[in-house]
Amino acid sequence: MRVTYLRVRPADTLAEPTAVSRRREGTTTIEIDTPTSADLASGFKGGVLVVAREIGDHDPAAWVVEPGDALLLEAKGVAPWRLTVVDSGPRETVLDAIARSRSAYLRTRRSGVAGAAQITGLPGIETSVSVFVDDVFQAARAVSDGATDLLLRDWSAERLGELRDSMPEAQFVERTALPLGVEIDEARDMLPKDIFTTWLNQVDGSGAARPRHKWAPGKDMDPPVPVGRLSAEWMDSVWIDGSGVGGLGGAGDLAPVLERSLDGHAPTVTELEELFMARGDQIDAVAHTADELRRRAVGDTVTYVVNRNINYTNLCYFKCGFCAFSKGPKSLNLRGEPYLMGLDEIVDRSREAWGRGATEVTLQGGIHPDFTGNFYVDVVKAIKEELPDMHIHGFTPLEVWQGAETLGIPVKSFLSELKDAGLGTLPGTAAEILDDDVRTHLCPDKIRTSQWAEVMITAHELGLRATSTIMFGHIDHPRSWARHLEVIREIQRRTGGFTEMVPLPFVHMGSPIYLRGRARPGPTWDEVVLMHAVSRIAFDGLIDNIQASWVKLGLDGGRRLLDVGCNDLGGTLMGEIITRAAGAEHGQEVTTDEFRSVIEAAGRTSALRNTTYEVLDRV
Repeated sequence: MRVTYLRVRPADTLAEPTAVSRRREGTTTIEIDTPTSADLASGFKGGVLVVAREIGDHDPAAWVVEPGDALLLEAKGVAPWRLTVVDSGPRETVLDAIARSRSAYLRTRRSGVAGAAQITGLPGIETSVSVFVDDVFQAARAVSDGATDLLLRDWSAERLGELRDSMPEAQFVERTALPLGVEIDEARDMLPKDIFTTWLNQVDGSGAARPRHKWAPGKDMDPPVPVGRLSAEWMDSVWIDGSGVGGLGGAGDLAPVLERSLDGHAPTVTELEELFMARGDQIDAVAHTADELRRRAVGDTVTYVVNRNINYTNLCYFKCGFCAFSKGPKSLNLRGEPYLMGLDEIVDRSREAWGRGATEVTLQGGIHPDFTGNFYVDVVKAIKEELPDMHIHGFTPLEVWQGAETLGIPVKSFLSELKDAGLGTLPGTAAEILDDDVRTHLCPDKIRTSQWAEVMITAHELGLRATSTIMFGHIDHPRSWARHLEVIREIQRRTGGFTEMVPLPFVHMGSPIYLRGRARPGPTWDEVVLMHAVSRIAFDGLIDNIQASWVKLGLDGGRRLLDVGCNDLGGTLMGEIITRAAGAEHGQEVTTDEFRSVIEAAGRTSALRNTTYEVLDRV
């Protein structure tokens, strides 16, 4: 049974210092009878959502109103997920209001919970009974009477932990002023811009409230995960100092899916979406399943590669909302001046990498407005002429598509030219989220899912293998993640050409789409765990290697992910700058000694590999 809770404070007015203070205390929502424009502005600046208790002249995040006012708002086209009906007046009046408005909540008194639950239990009603409670005893009584949404004033992390532990049969999930599951496309269309931005900063991909940690991908901070668990959903001492249930003990209703996965039956797309919505102890159960599948597939060896990233230009004519590399804000001093490397410099960097033990150079950059496909072919030829044994891992499906288009030749012909010139493998980037509903807003002028797949399938058929990636934590959601994994599975079933899956957490700090208030501040730690673990489960028997990106998460973050199904830490990189341009604080290079130290600290065996996962030595 899922029970949501909202940390809310009633107020007469709202000033910015108060909003900041309330947000720091954990509150997400302030309720005011008739909020003014100043109240709404203070809420935005302080990071809290403002809810109105009466219809006024301004547009708040949501309304908590009498039945008649709910019908007036419904008639104006207000979305049902912005409405709470007050349980006031005759039963028939209340029922009519929630039936016609389809309000998310019916707010009642503690003494009225059972009666309200009778109304919401009628066929055709999906409204939740919502009630203020002051302590754990009142909460338990309300849930027993039929409440599924609790309103909490001034509850500390410790008291929230008591609530969780008092009813182990319930799954408690914190919401914001809006319900869980609100579609981001609807919110973008329905909410005022500042309120939409505030909501995005409060929620994870499923619309639940984010934990109050300052950690985010790219920040030079230890991950917020407790020592004995993998989920960082709760902040009370019992959770932080305790340990997980173990095995599938905390899986709840996800147990059948996980058990079937361990028996070799891959989850469906719908089941993948369900796994992505795991919470708390369920996350540890998903991670346990993934790690068992990792052990069966690749054992206890953790690999890495000595390589160098060469980002040959930061000039690009595509308008990807997430990319700070080519369009980073000058105020952050992240991008530097526009540049384009010549062939001599690219070869010099490749030669230097070879001298330092690299077996691979990775070639990625912006799509320069003067580029044609000949540039990519010339780069490969130049490197191979100087370093015939260097593996060239280069050019995303976007670069391949653009290269073929500029030359007026089919993708297959262009890939054949690249292969003949010496290209070894393709990186799976430019994928972002392989769900065109998301791509329309995230990277509107970029190739679509089918075009990305066309390049990859063609490359695989020509004998060019590739990595696969997913960039998550921006304007995406569990459904789009499940769709993305299914696209990769479908291609892999046809070709077997992918060598690995590399989840790439969105680094938000310098990203244009975040700075414009149109994206979330990266995934939560729990979402990072789930993406790696569910990828292992989804690709069992299809893709053996799941990589943790130290560039996005740091070496400590990568080490923790070795417990959730990962078996690779990526490459040494020698000067990676794309993630740094987005505001990441992690280093641009690691040494093989650092990799080995991290792997040994996790109790695993380290191994140096090449690009296609052939082991070169073991330590």
